[in-house]
Order: sequence, then structure tokens, then C-alpha cells
Amino acid sequence: MTEPAWVEHVIWWQVYPLGFVGAFPADPPPPPDEHRLRRIVDWLDHAIALGASGLALGPVFASRTHGYDTTDHFTIDPRLGDGGDFDELVDQAHRRGLRVLLDGVFNHVGTDFPRYREALDGGPDHPASAWFRRRGNRFDTFEGHGELITLNHREPAVVDYTVEVMSHWLARGADGWRLDAAYAVPDRFWSEVLARVRERHRDAWFVGEVIHGDYAGRVAAGFDSVTQYELWKAVWSSLNDGNFHELDHALQRHTEFLATFVPLTFVGNHDVTRIASQMTDPRHLEHALVLLFTIGGVPSVYAGDELGYRGVKENRRGGDDAVRPEFTFPPGEDTDIFRLNKYLIGLRRRHPWLHRAMTSAVELTNSQYVYETRNGDDALVVALNVDDAPLRVSLGDTTLPRGRVVAGSGAPPAEEVDRLTVPPHGWVVVATA
Repeated sequence: MTEPAWVEHVIWWQVYPLGFVGAFPADPPPPPDEHRLRRIVDWLDHAIALGASGLALGPVFASRTHGYDTTDHFTIDPRLGDGGDFDELVDQAHRRGLRVLLDGVFNHVGTDFPRYREALDGGPDHPASAWFRRRGNRFDTFEGHGELITLNHREPAVVDYTVEVMSHWLARGADGWRLDAAYAVPDRFWSEVLARVRERHRDAWFVGEVIHGDYAGRVAAGFDSVTQYELWKAVWSSLNDGNFHELDHALQRHTEFLATFVPLTFVGNHDVTRIASQMTDPRHLEHALVLLFTIGGVPSVYAGDELGYRGVKENRRGGDDAVRPEFTFPPGEDTDIFRLNKYLIGLRRRHPWLHRAMTSAVELTNSQYVYETRNGDDALVVALNVDDAPLRVSLGDTTLPRGRVVAGSGAPPAEEVDRLTVPPHGWVVVATA
């Protein structure tokens, strides 16, 4: 494992800045002198109250629309403000002990990217044309999006540019990078880029956006981690369908990954329907959160999910807007869903060994699931019940030792127990170590 030591303790609070501060969509777009990026500073104490230890930012670099059509990787998006606003946000985050993760797009650029404009104007023999991949007589695009022009990752100048961008912002205070659409970029490109960046910034952390495919192979290209979309899907799908066999299969795969790297785990982000809207039975939202914080991984909480925000992603232009709303001011935190998030994050931080914990099933049916999550001598037993009948769990035998209930449905007893009953649609966490 190559990850920096600090990652073992990090829990990200993820923000999509352009939406969060009302900069996109907006007509007219806000000017730089509104310094909207600084609005996120007003929410940092909320992140601390939640228990987060890192701020994962979506795109902050100059673009024309949603941030993933980058125009200039060295410039803060004018709709957010300027470089001074970025420096202030990073400084205020670090003062509170929050690491900062940036979101970088190096698979493609927007149509206003200067090199692309030069290539269009100069023709195929212009040096700038070498920066972009071609399909026949036309420049290639990312997944058919005409406004997203694919970079040529064989071009040395593109390699050098990516190294310089990543190193620049790490030197300016960032602690790591989420690399967008990493699955679409050749491994050899990442191997060279990340090795060169690590030479200058050995304590940085790099996570690639990978939706499906060979997770371990992507990590071998030089990443510390990848996004665990397989597990994300299995969590909400198994709870909605009453099919814990799907979840158990995904957790077996997850355990295999943990032998070599620690995936970024989540139940929501800026690209998917919010978890509160994803659940067909609102009682099972708690189960999704319990899963996130009691299995191995690097957990990430999408801003607003800890408050029960709702929003459905739709496959249309503007279909992301509902899951990327503007946040006006920090809300009151005296809600059941916030308290549960805070408690589970506290549980996670009191048990940092969960970072690399392996998970194994103890009891498994379609609608009832008991698993042990273990790292050496440290262990928790988690019982999830989405059935209309109670779930009875025996402790103190050869399978599971006696334990103390530390969280769950109903008032937890203070003493050790050798059996417990999980109510219908309830859950319980037991410390056995």
C-alpha cells in the first residue's frame, strides 16, 4: 500500500462548489468580485461538527459550464472568485484540521481550452493539434459529448502539462487529487504522471474515478485508491430489493480489494441520486449509513446527505441540478439524520482500524444480514434487518464472542450480552473486542 499515513483517519465531506455557492446554473453567472468560493468557509465548522476530517472539492478551475469542461487548469473559475479565495479556503480548512482534495479532469477539456482553439485555427499541422486525439478528420470527444474534447495521452506535452498542474496546486496547499474519468485514460499515462508528481509531493493522495472494470489494475497504474461504485450500487439495491446476497457478494469483492488498496467508499456523490431519494423505504436509510461507516474504506459524505437532502439525477441536460443545489447558510444540526451521521462517524474515528477491516458474513438471508468486520484482534459485529420479523443473534458461542451493543435500534445495554434481538427494519452494532 502506497497511501500516506494520514489517509487512515480521513473522512471526506464532499462539496460540488459551483452548485453549492449558486454559481452554476446561474443566469447571469456571478462575477469574480462576489468571491463565492469563500462561502464554503462558512460551512467548515459544520463539517467539523459532523466529524469530517477532510474537504473534498469538486471542480474549481476555469470552465464554461459545469466545471468538467476545463478551460484553464491554472486559474480558479471566475464564477467562484480568484486565487486568493482558494488560498483562504485552503488555509481555513487546514486551520481546522481538514485535508483538502481537488477534482481534476485530464481526460478531456472544454472547447474554450486555448490549445484546442489554436488547433482548430491552425489546422492539423499546428503543434497544438498533437494535444488532442483524432477520430478520422475530427477531434475525438468524451463519450459523444461535443463540448468535451479528448486529450491525446501519448503526447509528451500533455503529460508535462498534467504534471505541472497537479504539482502547482499541491504546492499551493492541496493534499490530494480525485482524477475524473480515470477509467478512460490509458494506464501508462497515469503511471508516468503520478510517479513524477509523487517525486515532488510524497504525502499526497490520488484517487481515480473508476465506475466498473479492473479496480486493482487501475491502482497498479499508480493510484492510491479508486471510487467504489460496485459497493455503492450494492448497498442501496440490496436494501431496496431485500436481497442481501447481492450485498454480500459485493463485500466479498471489497475484501479482496482491501488486501492491496483501500477504496473510496460512499453512498452518495455529485453524480448520483441522493441516498435519501434512492431508498424506497426511508427506514432503510439508516442501514446504508451503518454500512458506509462500519466497513473498510475511505468514507466520503456528500454535502447535504448528512441532513437528509433529497434529489433525483435525471438523464437529460440539466439532469444533475437537483443533486447539486445551492446551499445558503449552515442549518440547525438537531435532526435525527444528522445525529446518526455524527454518531457513526464518531464510532469510525474511535476505531481507526476499520480503515482496512475485512468483512465476512455470519448469517445471511435475503432480508437479514449479520456480518463481522475485523482487523486483527479488533472487530465489530453488525446486524441488519429489513424484514418484517425480528432478527435474533446469538453471541458467546464458537462463531461470535460476547459483546457490548454500541449502537442500534432501541436503547443499547451497557453490559456485555450473549444474545440480542434486532427489531423489524432495525440494526445493531456490537463491539466484540
